[in-house]
Amino acid sequence: MKFMKLGTRPDTFFTTEAIRSVSSEVSTDLKIQVQNSLYQLHKFPLLSKCLRLQILCPESRNTSEDAIIQLPDIPGGAEAFETCAKFCYGITITLSALNIVPVRCAAEYLQMSDDFDRGNLIGKLEVFFRSCILRRWRDTLVTLQNTKQYAPLCGELGMTGRCIDAIATMIVAHPSKANFSHSSQRLMSRDWWAQDISELGIDHYWRIMVAVKSAGIVPNKLIGEALQVYAGRWLPSMERDGRQSNQQTENSCSESLREITLKHSLLLEKLVSLLPIDKGSVSCSFLLRLLKAANMLNASASSKMDLARRVGIQLEEATVSDLLIPSLSYANELLYDVDIVMTILEEFMLQGQSPPTSPPRGKLNYERRRSRSAENVEFEGQENGRRSSSASHSSKLRVAKLIDGYLQEIARDPNLPMEKVIAFAEAVPDFARPDHDDLYGVIDIYLGTHPDLDKNARKQLCRILDCKKLSVEACMHAAQNELLPLRVVVQVLFFEQARAAMSSGQVNELPHNIKALLARTAAGDGQREESKLQHLGSETPMDDNWSISRLKCPTTKLATLRMKLAEVDNDMDDDIVMPRDGLMRSSSSRFKALCSIPTKPRRILSKLLSMNRSTSERH
Repeated sequence: MKFMKLGTRPDTFFTTEAIRSVSSEVSTDLKIQVQNSLYQLHKFPLLSKCLRLQILCPESRNTSEDAIIQLPDIPGGAEAFETCAKFCYGITITLSALNIVPVRCAAEYLQMSDDFDRGNLIGKLEVFFRSCILRRWRDTLVTLQNTKQYAPLCGELGMTGRCIDAIATMIVAHPSKANFSHSSQRLMSRDWWAQDISELGIDHYWRIMVAVKSAGIVPNKLIGEALQVYAGRWLPSMERDGRQSNQQTENSCSESLREITLKHSLLLEKLVSLLPIDKGSVSCSFLLRLLKAANMLNASASSKMDLARRVGIQLEEATVSDLLIPSLSYANELLYDVDIVMTILEEFMLQGQSPPTSPPRGKLNYERRRSRSAENVEFEGQENGRRSSSASHSSKLRVAKLIDGYLQEIARDPNLPMEKVIAFAEAVPDFARPDHDDLYGVIDIYLGTHPDLDKNARKQLCRILDCKKLSVEACMHAAQNELLPLRVVVQVLFFEQARAAMSSGQVNELPHNIKALLARTAAGDGQREESKLQHLGSETPMDDNWSISRLKCPTTKLATLRMKLAEVDNDMDDDIVMPRDGLMRSSSSRFKALCSIPTKPRRILSKLLSMNRSTSERH
């Protein structure tokens, strides 16, 4: 750290009975009160260099000798005043980054300029500040930290702005000198400056980062890493239940919780405004941690929306734990904020769907109106350009897997509405789910957590499931799952039987005995089923993803089969054994085995396995 010494005389200040004075053969004739300290000094050396003291000093000889000049608001207090007084006496003083700010402010207060006396203190301090302090990384940082205590005056003197410009310039330039960093171990690191400036307050930090970004030289990836370092230093950590860690609050016992929350909220919004625009410049995990903190701190809706849009651009990088954003809203009792995650998912799905000239989209879940900073306006302007490159097929596959895992977690919330589960499941395109095993797991967990769902609700939930996409293991579990509607169990068994038959390479269409049954029942049941489908309306379209395209049977037969499944659903949802009189008239024992529905669903699996064995033996 650089230092400067002024004066040559030894220090002769002393204290007697709480009075500070200076050893001299000449008696003192000036009394100055600085806060709790009383100084008895001499007029000649002080009044010749301090214009303020000259103005305040009584000039009339008739004035009482006991008159005391009061300096209650001098910056730096008694210590800074004494340093200025020693300079007036020619006593040696040492100046460095540790004390230059209070001494410079005190000298300004006392009006110790070169205009008043040539070679005065202010001129010497300015030379030292420009030639030494601003050319050294550590000295500039320390000086900038000290300006916070005298922010208004340091702003007027230009000390704060010059320190910020100097730091930004050194960041942009390649660090070629060892005195640029606190530690030589970080000298060769590209982000050697990130840890150092993380010690600054958010106002100074924000101004430095704006200057660094404006230069356009430092890569956005490094800027993102620096923001992550700063957020980890100052933002409260998040636990799984969403409560604030007391690590930060223990150091701020004098501040109320409300003041701390407000301070952290403003800090977070400043960081959000500094986020680089480029995709991948900050990790998706970091963005979601900011979003969790925004929820915890009750940050503005605009900041939450900005974060949600940024997360949506790179959602495929997230993990399930990242998406578990605690809900601290008193409007509902949900454990997690599922609405903001839905906004993120919608943002991801919009990639590549809007042309670059498309108008701004309307509101989703959060109000977007706000007074935007220049950075946020720039983000809005370039958002459509990023969407011109749509999300890849592989990224959509990863997001589908991610959402299904997320649904399995939030499905354990007893207060989660079923409509939100269905909305999440349907927001993912069908091609992105090669199999529905994870989606079946969501249904199983939700039904187990919500045992009071009625029959219609369970059927509505199960419509998001495509039984043709279940693995053998999932089919075995579903066949024994008493939480599922019986209709779904029948579907699982039917498609598993069809898959077993197709795997033998002998069946290209429905077996003859099943076709005969469907032909007999189609005429009598068609009118009843048609009225049922019309009653279901838009929620249950005619093509409800229960078609049997793999069996290559005509469309009319598929429609008849759907009607038959609906009839089975009506007749057996209360776990009553199907009437078997019509079925027993079939001459096919294999068909009897298939259509005989046992009272308990777990017995269905044994029926299926025995049928599969008979099929394989026959071929």
